[in-house]
Amino acid sequence: MSTSTIVFIVIIVVLVAALVALYFFGKKAQRRQAVQQEQMAAIAQTISMLVIDKKKLKISQSGLPAQVIEQTPRWLRWNKLPIVKAKVGPKIMTLACDANVFEVLPVKKEVKVVVSGIYITEVKSARGGLEVPVKKKGFFKRIFGKKDIKVWNAKDIEVDLNKVGLEASPTNVFRSFTPAPKAPGQVIAGDTENEQAKNLLIQLKGKHII
Repeated sequence: MSTSTIVFIVIIVVLVAALVALYFFGKKAQRRQAVQQEQMAAIAQTISMLVIDKKKLKISQSGLPAQVIEQTPRWLRWNKLPIVKAKVGPKIMTLACDANVFEVLPVKKEVKVVVSGIYITEVKSARGGLEVPVKKKGFFKRIFGKKDIKVWNAKDIEVDLNKVGLEASPTNVFRSFTPAPKAPGQVIAGDTENEQAKNLLIQLKGKHII
């Protein structure tokens, strides 16, 4: 067995092992997420609050309880989380928020939301209506997408109207004439292509063209 074949087999085995590991890891993550959602649903409650501010912050800058920050994996601490500062009753609280809820949650307004612990999972209603999320343009769309084109007119460039346009450039007709009619076409006689070619050759020689 050649060396290249052995290397190819080893690569295939490693890829298969990686796919199997990812499959079981994904299944485990799904089960863990399902359990977490059940737990959150069990403690969920609908409350009214006044949204003071909302920002995306690193968890170390979020103002969340120290116990929550300590239990967060280190590799996640660099990610920015949707954080909401709100007045719930007489208390000012800092809450984490679902990303989709964060986009529509209005600031400086009273809202009714579903909260599980310190996590906002859903917004029920808002006094004055919810915010409309602004869709961000992708990189290629920003570069190659349609752009607003500003149309300038004579007033914008402060030009004398007598020096531009139809009045400033009249069309002068040098002469007009009717083209002479062309002579009618002629059909070369002959039953076959060879006969027609011979008759055409005779006519061209007769007119001293060839």
